[in-house]
Amino acid sequence: MAILGLSLTMVAVFVGFGLLIGTLFGFFGMGGSFLVTPALLVMGYPSTVAVGSGLAFVFGTSVIGALRHHDHGQVDYKLAAIMTVAMTIGIEAGKSVVFFLEATGMADLIINVAYVGLLAAVGLLTLRDAWSDDDTETSSDLADRVQSVHIPPMVTLRGGVRVSGTIIFAVGLVIGVLSGFLGVGGGFLLMPAMMYGLGVPAAIAVGTDILQITISGAFGAFTYAQSGSVALPVVAFLLVGSALGARVGAGATNLVDEDEIKGYFAAMLLAGSLAVASNKLGTVYGIDLLNTLSTVLIFGAALLVSGAVVLAAVCRLRNDRTGTWCRLTTS
Repeated sequence: MAILGLSLTMVAVFVGFGLLIGTLFGFFGMGGSFLVTPALLVMGYPSTVAVGSGLAFVFGTSVIGALRHHDHGQVDYKLAAIMTVAMTIGIEAGKSVVFFLEATGMADLIINVAYVGLLAAVGLLTLRDAWSDDDTETSSDLADRVQSVHIPPMVTLRGGVRVSGTIIFAVGLVIGVLSGFLGVGGGFLLMPAMMYGLGVPAAIAVGTDILQITISGAFGAFTYAQSGSVALPVVAFLLVGSALGARVGAGATNLVDEDEIKGYFAAMLLAGSLAVASNKLGTVYGIDLLNTLSTVLIFGAALLVSGAVVLAAVCRLRNDRTGTWCRLTTS
């Protein structure tokens, strides 16, 4: 039996994966395409379809999370507006690069390599910051330098942060190009950029990121849909699961410490990097074990980290740090 062209098994897989990604999305402020796109690549979908479907999923799931974070007061609307305009322009440029590479037959290789490098680099940076004893001083150095540059217009953000609007726009433009090229909402790049580059608190960075993703994700999905590069049945079943997960993850950001958010975030990025690298090596050298490993990493990391997020939130609600599992998820 098939539903919208997908077997019941695949329907269950996509709904379950959507639930996990929705939880991670609500917690990290990322639309989930940083996992959806490599997952579809691992499952054999063409690069343009994987990219377009990732962006379509970003839009659908971000609407839910944006409303939830608005309720928690974790959104900076000025920052979101500037980033949205800049990233929208950048996404169009990035999309053009993808279709040019597709015509040359190099899209799959370059997108996979770019994923591995960027996910690993950002993941290691975030992990180092989360584990560092002097992380506050270390992570504020770059933000202090950026805030000391007074290029008009100057913008005051939530938390007393004052930074050049021109710099914000430039950062958003670069992330937008990468977003359109890699098929991501930009969250795995935008969230660290706001925290480390602009000095925005983690919870506000999450909420603002989701609001921005809602708009830029819609634009990116629309541009790819015009070219028939969106697998609508896949996106639909992913969204069914993410609707509940996004609300759970958004609520957890109020209960989990900032360093814990960074640690979980780093774990997801590193898992995604290893998964894409394993899949590419397995395909090139015909090693089925590596292809299997890439699938396990993608789905296993989503399951473990989303489970840890929920457990950490429950432990905080119960004020329990003595149990074995609570110590593991809140340390």
